[in-house]
Amino acid sequence: MTIIRSTSILAALGFLLSAPLAHAIDTAPSSTLQSAAVARSAVNGGAALGTVSLKVDEYKETDVWGRIRSGYAIPDISNSLVERHTKSYSLKPDYMARISGRASPYLFHVVQELEKRGMPTELALLPVIESAFNPQALSTASAAGLWQFVPGTGKDYNLKQNMFKDERRGVLASTDAALTYLQRLYTMFGDWQLALAAYNWGEGNVQKAIKKNQALGKPTDFESLADLMPAETRNYVPKLQAVKNIVGNPGQYNVVLPVIDNQPYFTTVDKTSDIDLAIAAQLAEMSEDEFKALNPQFNRPVITGERTKILLPQKNAEKFHVNLASWGKTLSTWTTHKITGAKESIASLASKFGTTPEVIRQANNIPAQTRLKAGSTILVPKTSSSLHSDIADNIVDSAVMALEADRGEKRSGARTQRFKTKAVASSKSRVSRNTNSRRKHR
Repeated sequence: MTIIRSTSILAALGFLLSAPLAHAIDTAPSSTLQSAAVARSAVNGGAALGTVSLKVDEYKETDVWGRIRSGYAIPDISNSLVERHTKSYSLKPDYMARISGRASPYLFHVVQELEKRGMPTELALLPVIESAFNPQALSTASAAGLWQFVPGTGKDYNLKQNMFKDERRGVLASTDAALTYLQRLYTMFGDWQLALAAYNWGEGNVQKAIKKNQALGKPTDFESLADLMPAETRNYVPKLQAVKNIVGNPGQYNVVLPVIDNQPYFTTVDKTSDIDLAIAAQLAEMSEDEFKALNPQFNRPVITGERTKILLPQKNAEKFHVNLASWGKTLSTWTTHKITGAKESIASLASKFGTTPEVIRQANNIPAQTRLKAGSTILVPKTSSSLHSDIADNIVDSAVMALEADRGEKRSGARTQRFKTKAVASSKSRVSRNTNSRRKHR
């Protein structure tokens, strides 16, 4: 399957989390750190992936950046593209610091998962290239999340995509899927640089390029195949190498990376019933933006499903449990409604469920000047009859929403406006005549 990922890093800059205070990190050369900590295993399963064999409990690092450096295992490349991208990143230290701050809630988890699988830890830097560590990033090819999965590949790796959530954006699910995919690609090509090229370009395209060079008696390593690749893929591995160089020795490039503590930032919290996103954030004593940064997969204002987990910072998880125990009110104010015909307009639905058209549009991401087609399922406020019921799993899995241009209402609105204008003019005329009449009889 051909996979195109072209997310603009600049577009992702709008999504900024509160970065930790920036401090200079240890700038020991990466080669020194690697020689002290990196071990290539030629015996165990880790070697089958060309990776490292370090155990989690062997780490003495206090900073996640040091932990990443310690696990570098992909052979370096050095060429003009690497030099160009390294210079480009190093000339934007504030930009690198912002991306690093944005990465801070996620990076420990990604590194830990890489270590569990015995994979090179510089792969934790790949979201810098893919999404600038913005879980809400969406490319022109509809690739989404930190790891930029297109819809089809997301489904291949069991990432649920429905009206209520898109697991391509979920931190846990997308990271697990991305690492599984990268492992599969490494097994296919036996080379991490080619695996990375396939992650960006698609394994079929890389296989074709290999066969073409083989037929010509040429080498089939990444750099030998680069001329056959599109520009994005040709620059993909050099960009990762550039980020790897800077993280390996930030002082050399006058870059200061915010400290990211070598400990979990978040924990998982089970929920047993539907809960509004706003209420979950309130119980955790977090802003909605902070909550969404850890739980970006939820597309609607209600989080559905008994087995759905949410992520919270350690300290906020404790507050969540305490506040939940004393809440005493309904946790969800939303239910679903299926559109049966054209007569059910957003305005009529708002009246039926005691809300406004704007609330319904916002909750369901319905653009202005569009209307719902019959068969669509939407969120509406709960009524007294549905106050204590959750949205059924089969509705969550099958709900769809189809829209069409609201031309009919626009014409009707225009006629109504013309009628109102005539009525107002007529009324003004009557008022004027009555006023003049009264003046004449004074």
